[in-house]
Amino acid sequence: MRHRILLLFLVFSTVLQAQTGMFRGSVRDESNDNPIAYCNIIIYGIGKGAVTDDKGFFSISRIPAGEYKVRVSCVGYDSITTTIRIGKDEIVSRVFRIKPSVHQLSGTIISAERAANLTDVRVAMQYVAPKQIEQLPTVGGIPDLAQYLQVLPGIVSTGDQGGQLYVRGGTPIQNKVLLDGMNIYNPFHSIGLFSIFDTDILKEADVYTAGFHAEYGGRTSSVMDVRTRNGNKKRFGGKADISTFGSKLVLEGPLRKWDMDNKKAASPISFITSIKGSYLEQTSKLLYRYANADGLPYNYLDAYGKITIEPSDNNHINLFGFSFNDQVNYPEIARYHWNAWGIGSNFLVVPSHSEQIIQGVLAYSNYGMGLDEHNEFGRNSGMRDFTFSTNFTYHFDKNTFKYGFDLTGTWVDYNFTNALGVDCGQKTFNSEIAIYTKYKWNLRKWIIEPGLRLDNYASQNATSLEPRFAAKYLMKENIRFKMAAGLYSQNLIGATSDQDVVNLFYGFLTVPETDELSGKKIRNSLQKGQHVVCGMEYDFSRFMTANMEVYYKNFSQLTNINRYQVFESDDEFLLETGRAYGGDITLKFDKDNLYVWTVYSLNWVTRHDGKIRYRTHFDRRHNLNITAAYRWGKNQCWHADLRWNYGSGFPFTMTKAFYPNIINLDDLHTDIIGANETLGTALDDLNQGQMPDYHRLDFTLSRTFIHSDVSRSEIGIGATNLYNYANIFYVSRKTNEKIYQLPFLWSLHWNIRF
Repeated sequence: MRHRILLLFLVFSTVLQAQTGMFRGSVRDESNDNPIAYCNIIIYGIGKGAVTDDKGFFSISRIPAGEYKVRVSCVGYDSITTTIRIGKDEIVSRVFRIKPSVHQLSGTIISAERAANLTDVRVAMQYVAPKQIEQLPTVGGIPDLAQYLQVLPGIVSTGDQGGQLYVRGGTPIQNKVLLDGMNIYNPFHSIGLFSIFDTDILKEADVYTAGFHAEYGGRTSSVMDVRTRNGNKKRFGGKADISTFGSKLVLEGPLRKWDMDNKKAASPISFITSIKGSYLEQTSKLLYRYANADGLPYNYLDAYGKITIEPSDNNHINLFGFSFNDQVNYPEIARYHWNAWGIGSNFLVVPSHSEQIIQGVLAYSNYGMGLDEHNEFGRNSGMRDFTFSTNFTYHFDKNTFKYGFDLTGTWVDYNFTNALGVDCGQKTFNSEIAIYTKYKWNLRKWIIEPGLRLDNYASQNATSLEPRFAAKYLMKENIRFKMAAGLYSQNLIGATSDQDVVNLFYGFLTVPETDELSGKKIRNSLQKGQHVVCGMEYDFSRFMTANMEVYYKNFSQLTNINRYQVFESDDEFLLETGRAYGGDITLKFDKDNLYVWTVYSLNWVTRHDGKIRYRTHFDRRHNLNITAAYRWGKNQCWHADLRWNYGSGFPFTMTKAFYPNIINLDDLHTDIIGANETLGTALDDLNQGQMPDYHRLDFTLSRTFIHSDVSRSEIGIGATNLYNYANIFYVSRKTNEKIYQLPFLWSLHWNIRF
């Protein structure tokens, strides 16, 4: 009897499935044909719907055969309603192109975030779009992702100079940065106000400060996944920027013309390219009286280009390449420089008679950096990297199943001789193969997202099994609780010197191939971490929201350079453990052209090297950011933006004494009497000192002029460090000379879009 019931159930399920069909497709911006994320698709009459993903795709399954009205809506765009017909066992695909709204909606940013929060877990995650970046004061009139990231909860910046971000207790090498799927090893310039990313070609970025998903691996702290938009397929256009800091040019358009009448073309091809650079070293000699004869010593030049080929609406392949360069020179102190270049391709395929979406990346990059200090040994670090990855995604209404694999190969070349004359260099090749899977399940008031990643590090002969889990509970539509946890690993470490008050140089090494560190037996020397994050989202109203999170990161195994090494026979590395914990609160208000964003973070970051427990040099206890943006006038042509940042002082290791030092004392033939001496430094206890507190006020005022539907220009004035506070950046241990963060800097800018 049981077998008959089961057989009847299976037959009935099969027949029922055959009576239904699937509706899927994508939503795009009509002005440039770029995909739009987090749009709502509703099918009237059956109570079914979906939300587009970050690629603009949606899928609704098990739709009874028939004719239905469909409504597509998205914050900031005009809604459209159309009719579709679904047949039995049929997959119907549509591409919706919607127009940007003519009228600016009050609370646009908060409304868009709320829509995403109701469909995604989004624990310790910030979705960043160009419109959000433009809400901040634009240093030199150029909106930049680097300035926006410094405002996000849990992210600590070393200041205006240095170009490093520390994310919830993780060092820069523990932060994974991707550009269109390619690994980036240094995304920030020495003048920390600018990154390699051009906001005008940016599509979106996902920033995970902890608890990230199974598709990301090879890092133990955070992920920043940046994606550029495709070029305009309809018309040629661009943007030109000129300011007292630097200039920029963006060009885009069709290489194979878009058919305006039929709104299609045989494999349309488009391009987008950007080049931007700084000439602050030259202009500062004329414009800023406090700059000496050498000017402010910052130079960078970035170029990025992409070609997009689209055989059909939902399929495309991108070919891209970049060249990023940076240089800073402090006469008689240090010269620091780095450069990076890379080429690659990514693709997206949506088979016409399948429920899956296929994506992949193939890329190669090369990165090199160097620091030459006056009367000191130089340091150089290089990274070469190839990446191949592919993944498969299935959408089932609001549920998603995804799996894939990654293959990465990395060549590391590090050259450094420490103050005692000991060679600490390294040359290695490492490969990493990973497979992963995750499932997002919407179950009434719950959104549950389990995942699993398996990483194999060939050079270590080690495999790491890494479960991940995230969940959200929608207690009410305006009150949501969330959490995430996971295990993480990596085989790269950073090469920094504890002798630097502020680290200019951040080199790269791989963990040693050994089963013993600091006298302890270990299975392998991989970096290992475990994350737990809990939080709550609360919507006070349509215009005001709050987000609160607490986190704990346990770094159960960290490999670091042996700061106690004296002789070449000593171990080069030591085994450490660490922990980072804290919390933050974010408040956002967006109404009537006024946008206010306040973020406060409280953090503790410590390490234990087997001998002592110490604060890390980036352990900033308190961090506060207050930003405000106001728009007024006809067509909101006037813009005023303000940001104030406060951070408590960083720990550093104080200098105890100086002594005459003769290197190579382990050489029996060293002439102790006749040998030349160098100035040795005796350091106090590690990071027991504390630098002064940091704070800075930035302001921008600008006016927009509309020339036509596609052309507009903007002119503005800005100020960085408005009240000219003297923030310390760098102190030479040998001369005690102080280099300060940026003083008061005014700027003028003009740009035109066409």
